[in-house]
Amino acid sequence: MKVAVFGRFYNETTTTSVERLFAYLLEKDADAYIETEFFNLIKENSPHIDEYQSFKTFDTLDKSFDLLVSIGGDGTILRAIIFVKDLDIPIIGINTGRLGFLATIQVDQIESAIQNIIDGKYKISERSLLSVETSPESKEISTLNFALNEVAISRKNTTSMITVETFLDGEYLTSYWSDGLIISTPTGSTGYSLSCGGPVITPSNNSFVLAPIAPHNLSARPLIIPDSTEIQLKVEGREDSHLISLDSRIATLENGTIITIKKADFTIKMIDLLNESFLTTLRKKLLWGEDKRN
Repeated sequence: MKVAVFGRFYNETTTTSVERLFAYLLEKDADAYIETEFFNLIKENSPHIDEYQSFKTFDTLDKSFDLLVSIGGDGTILRAIIFVKDLDIPIIGINTGRLGFLATIQVDQIESAIQNIIDGKYKISERSLLSVETSPESKEISTLNFALNEVAISRKNTTSMITVETFLDGEYLTSYWSDGLIISTPTGSTGYSLSCGGPVITPSNNSFVLAPIAPHNLSARPLIIPDSTEIQLKVEGREDSHLISLDSRIATLENGTIITIKKADFTIKMIDLLNESFLTTLRKKLLWGEDKRN
């Protein structure tokens, strides 16, 4: 089994996760590759790095990889898709932070999770993505023009609201007068969109969500649309530019830029172990939230 390992940050839980994962991959004679920057981070923080000298590093991936293991939280998985792109490499996330919807494997489950994957005891959850095009073209966006969670339009360098003129399949919908607008996939419905009043959507739904950010229009509410819809946006405001974010990647666009958003022509494959599902994770998340308040 050829495995890629990716991470971004380091804490005490990361050390434990790395050592347990690497030890088990060695035991199973896996062909393991570590993303170069993460490997350098491990060298700085792990006292046992010499034990993993047989592991190689990578800067890009190809279709020969069987699996990518993300060590971190949901944000780390969002970064991992930059490497996976349209290569159909399944992803599984080891959670070293708070309870996440994407990174669901806890530290004490690492060995059993990897063994279940080796034994084929898992299912694939295909997650739709958003793709973005702009006119005029933005080179910042065109090189990595997709998002797993959401595309968000927001104001820049101002406290004034912006107007987001919105068309669905060429038909005018409305002009959101707000701090911005979120276009979310089902995967992203539990993230930024949810915090702005959007609904939770199960991953298998063929839908997107439009969720305005702090709208001034009293009638503006989150809207669920079919994921076959082509969305066009144009921003106007007091400043000359605004921000667009694709998951955690941010770019600046000039006002008046035509932003076209639609379903990407590929999916991201997330591994779900047989004892886990979106609903069990949702229940845990709800209970976790209650525990935090009590």
